[in-house]
Amino acid sequence: MTAADSMDAAARATRGLQGVSSELAERVTQLLAAMRSIGTGFQLHPTLDVIAQTAAELAGARYASIVVIDEQSGDLDEFASYGVDEVDRARIDEIPDEPGTTLTVPIDVDGRYFGDLVLSEKRGGGRFRDDDLHLVRVIATEAGIAIGNARLHRETRQRERWIDGAHAVTTALLSSTDARDALGVIAEQARGLADAMAGVVLLPRAGADVGGAGGAGGLGTVGGAGGVGSTVGRRGGGRRRGAEWLEVAAVAGEGVADLVGMALPSYSPTVQALLAGKEVFLDDAGADPRAVSEVARRFGPCMMLPLRSGKRVLGALSLPRAPGGRLYTETEKQSATQFAGQAALALVLSEAQRDRERLAVYEDRDRIARDLHDLVIQRLFATGMQLQGAKRLERAPEVRERIDAAVDALETTIEEIRGTIYALQQEPEQAPTGVRALVLREVATAAAPLGFQPSTSFVGAVDERVDERIARNLLAALREGLSNASRHAGAGQVGVVVDATAELADGRDAVRLTVADDGRGLSPAEGRRSGVRNIERRAEELGGRATYGAGLGECGGGTSLIWEVPLEPPAGEAPGGAEGPGAEGPGAEGPGAEGPGADAA
Repeated sequence: MTAADSMDAAARATRGLQGVSSELAERVTQLLAAMRSIGTGFQLHPTLDVIAQTAAELAGARYASIVVIDEQSGDLDEFASYGVDEVDRARIDEIPDEPGTTLTVPIDVDGRYFGDLVLSEKRGGGRFRDDDLHLVRVIATEAGIAIGNARLHRETRQRERWIDGAHAVTTALLSSTDARDALGVIAEQARGLADAMAGVVLLPRAGADVGGAGGAGGLGTVGGAGGVGSTVGRRGGGRRRGAEWLEVAAVAGEGVADLVGMALPSYSPTVQALLAGKEVFLDDAGADPRAVSEVARRFGPCMMLPLRSGKRVLGALSLPRAPGGRLYTETEKQSATQFAGQAALALVLSEAQRDRERLAVYEDRDRIARDLHDLVIQRLFATGMQLQGAKRLERAPEVRERIDAAVDALETTIEEIRGTIYALQQEPEQAPTGVRALVLREVATAAAPLGFQPSTSFVGAVDERVDERIARNLLAALREGLSNASRHAGAGQVGVVVDATAELADGRDAVRLTVADDGRGLSPAEGRRSGVRNIERRAEELGGRATYGAGLGECGGGTSLIWEVPLEPPAGEAPGGAEGPGAEGPGAEGPGAEGPGADAA
């Protein structure tokens, strides 16, 4: 409210003072001087204290109090008093409310109600007169102007803080390389700006199970326009599949880390509203009958805002306050909604930036892969052919053997380069899920106890031909073979070959794993170890076999584990079906099976 507005409001309030006595005119002069002394500061409580004192002195009252009501909740927002000490506060309810002994004037400016100005106990035992009422009305108008200005200033500062917060989020997101960190930045910034108990970012998911008997519960509501408090599935309920739902992806605040991973099911009206791009507000999540989970009881007022950019909804932002917390004002709701929109735009820009960076990496990897394939491999092939040509011209057996060894080394190198080319075609953040990647991970893990990197090669379309049922057991066999080489063979050289083009003796297509070393070889006592028996059992249960042969050392020194199983399951067993007793998934061994660093004895 401007100074001109203040003067207009004061003029309207003083029109009723025309034609009054000289005594009252003198008091009006005192009133105007007091109004000038009140000032135009934005510190509301000190200003209200001065106004209360001015009203009491001009009306001759012993007590004065100003009660300011919160426009949003109707609760007490500010309280200022004059002449009320601790003793008087204890007996303030005992003051008789007889006609003329108490004067109550509403603080109302241009139809906007802020609270009341109350005067009690006229000095000298008299009663308040009409001229007192006129003066107090003017002072109440000044109080209303001060309250309006202070609230306007507070709202302006709040908007500035939200704008600054949105700018900070945009800067942080565009400089972050991790999407999870970006979501955490949004949650933390929004929580601080909203003075909320928690900041929660939810992302849409589709085509997965949601719910289940006895679900622990997440954020949402059932049967209404939303807020905080829905369980991931009602107790005793079933699961829902295929519809879009929201999952908690990032949180900020104390005591809310357990919310990560919880979900809002698609049948919740809250999820439907958010995914449609609509805001959801709840005055008290803990008391709202639509909230059905125990999690909702932990929160009070809540805003749930869609992270919307254009017509695209990227997720949602939930900002719950503590139970009994202050309700969100319209200014806070508008500012938070704008913040969510800005954060969504920043997410889109950050995603586009990461896409450009990934594209640059892919292009560089494609170039390297082409160079390896078109130049390096071709030169190695040419070198191998030259060596084979030289072999035909050489008569000395020792030289011919060395040429053969060099040609074999070139072939191994070519296979390793092909594996590298395949790895370059994977996404940088892609987790090792294919058989080829999982085998390479196991080999890399075994390098530490071995003291060197085993050579690895693949034949055929391993990832396409070897299903999960076989892969689980193949990895366990590989782990045991590498463990043998590390702990028992004393090997200085280990080679791993996975051949998806092998055939069994009966002509069936098979996958063959070979783990060969140049160590001491397998003694009869070691052949009876439970780990070795476990490898054999795994192969037999899949319709294959495990055998041991000559290794990589001179004259066949060392050991070769040959583990081969058919690509198709044995008759009567469905693909991907359960294995026999003791079969485990990746990373688990049967009784007595060991990892590279475990004791196989």
